[in-house]
Amino acid sequence: MLKKLLRGLLTLIGLVFGYILGEGLLKINYFNLIIAKSGVIQRVLFSILCILVVGLIFFFISPWIVRGITKAMDYFETNMQKVPISEILFGTAGAVVGLFISAMFVSLFPRTSILWTFVEVIICLIVAAFVADISIKKREEIVLFFSNARKVAISKEKKSKVVAKAGAKVLDTSVIIDGRIFDICQTGFIEGTLIIPNFVLQELRHIADSSDALKRNRGRRGLDILNKIQKELNVEVQIYEKDFPEIEEVDSKLLKLAQVMSGKVITNDYNLNKVAEFQGVPVLNINELANAVKPVVLPGEEMIITIIKDGKESGQGIAYLDDGTMIVVEGGRKHIGETLNVAVTSVLQTAAGRMIFAKQKENLSRVQ
Repeated sequence: MLKKLLRGLLTLIGLVFGYILGEGLLKINYFNLIIAKSGVIQRVLFSILCILVVGLIFFFISPWIVRGITKAMDYFETNMQKVPISEILFGTAGAVVGLFISAMFVSLFPRTSILWTFVEVIICLIVAAFVADISIKKREEIVLFFSNARKVAISKEKKSKVVAKAGAKVLDTSVIIDGRIFDICQTGFIEGTLIIPNFVLQELRHIADSSDALKRNRGRRGLDILNKIQKELNVEVQIYEKDFPEIEEVDSKLLKLAQVMSGKVITNDYNLNKVAEFQGVPVLNINELANAVKPVVLPGEEMIITIIKDGKESGQGIAYLDDGTMIVVEGGRKHIGETLNVAVTSVLQTAAGRMIFAKQKENLSRVQ
């Protein structure tokens, strides 16, 4: 079937060539003078004759041409089966790239003659073959390069998704001075980027430059904490340079920044926490975290404490656990400085912290 199709195609090509040949001969002065005297019919018959003659020539020689084409196809197919598909793909891609590069290069020069056009074709073929050969020889390195680039892109995408999921954490002045943020970051419970606004740094600098010794020490402590976080911890810290000049208060600027960055404010300021809650800004309160991780104490549990001072109400004594939890002991005022065995009567959880109310164990036994 393929041979018949090729033979018919070659015959058709011969007919077309015959028409082109007849038209070309008619343009020659010699043939034009002879045939022009005979009339239009002779011109048409001459064209038909050229078409038939050349068509028949192509028809008779087409078996040899078809045989050569089929042999070339068989040879090409046999050799292509031995070549790996990777070489074919990389060779084709390299040839296309080479043709594109060479075409861009030769287009810079004007075409002055047919000879220069021939030279351009030769240059394009040489460059295409050269790039195809390089692509085949370096195919493993090319695959490795794109594979590594893809892995890097995927890792960056995952990292950006994790950062976006974790969100930015905007640090308040009070939580920086407090210092516990360093320990929390060190444990790895804080995810995402820590944002240090420039206006917070300015406030810390003003506090550190204060004439009041206590304020000066607090400001310097905050700056030291920031330096420790940046140098000692594997946490991304970013300084936010922009300001909100239309807003005067630092707390309001913090909430605005958190809204702009879709982040959260880390603070231990009770009032800022309430304002942020009203404005719908997420807040991570260090005090609430500290209260949440304190050991749970249930009514009826016994503990040994030391009464340190008297309480607000009559007869009350105050003691503290190691984590700073305040214990109010009924009737403990007269035992200041003494170590008592007490039993918990109730626990009060507030935003400021946890308070434990207790009675001396001996007093409890008497009541019971």
